[in-house]
Amino acid sequence: MGPGFDSVGMAIDMWTEITVERSDTFGIVCEGEGADDIPTDETNLVCLGMSAAFTAAGKTLPVLKYHLNNRIPYARGLGSSSAAIVGGLVAGLVLAGHTLETWGSEALFNLAAEIEGHPDNVAPAIYGGVQIGIHTGDKWISDRVHLPPGMQCVFFIPNSTGKTSIARGLLSDTVTRADAVFNIGRVAWLINALATSNIEKMQYGVQDRLHQPQRAENMYPHLNPLIDAAVTAGASAVFLSGAGPTVMAISSGLSGDLFTQLEHERVDKKVAQAMLEAAEKCNIQGGVFISKPTVHGAYVASADPAFSAGLVRYAGDV
Repeated sequence: MGPGFDSVGMAIDMWTEITVERSDTFGIVCEGEGADDIPTDETNLVCLGMSAAFTAAGKTLPVLKYHLNNRIPYARGLGSSSAAIVGGLVAGLVLAGHTLETWGSEALFNLAAEIEGHPDNVAPAIYGGVQIGIHTGDKWISDRVHLPPGMQCVFFIPNSTGKTSIARGLLSDTVTRADAVFNIGRVAWLINALATSNIEKMQYGVQDRLHQPQRAENMYPHLNPLIDAAVTAGASAVFLSGAGPTVMAISSGLSGDLFTQLEHERVDKKVAQAMLEAAEKCNIQGGVFISKPTVHGAYVASADPAFSAGLVRYAGDV
């Protein structure tokens, strides 16, 4: 999120569904976002997560069949890789019949962060909400940041993809003291705005000098025009989502179900239209997705045999 480069992330109500079962032959079936681009061999990130789970369980990885229903746009800066890694890990642990210590060691989080290389996406993918992740020198640790009520997220998602490796390659290995001070102040402001439920103050808290200017200048010419357009239309905060090219705007005013609330109580549609118009002026093709943060991360939706049995049942009869 903005200046929280590689450190601060937020879980969004946008999901990938993963079904895994034992089989005589290995296979991956992909549908949905990026279905034609995602690897269908053992290099798939779901498979890497699955393998890490069985290694943690001390068991041999069996032959498996995967069905991936991707609803998170691929290579757009929306955390599709983290969702795949975490989904593979969770499915693998359940399939292996293995559990991990959470309090203190955060074993699952550490497995995911080691595969991903940074914690900002895998932490919210596991725990939900807004998360801060850091490395202590020995391990990864995370903590939850307060999530203000009423937040909406408006995403402009370009049709074109953006490779994280290229986006990272644009960044300098050194920064000036002025830019470091700028980002320290902004990320502190962002966390305080979240902690005090002051969504309007987030406008300054998502400003950045470490990665957004470089990517706007060399890779994403639509970024600054969309930020300006969304803020003018009433968004509280706008920033590059992940490594891009998606631009994310945050607004307030959501209460209850979106489709039962008067439109004038929110600005999501106004912001969405402004972002689309700005993108058109930049000759960038894409669409808008409106969602909200979610307080929980990856979860098991179904299992065979089920965990629910007899007089003890779980939500959804999992």
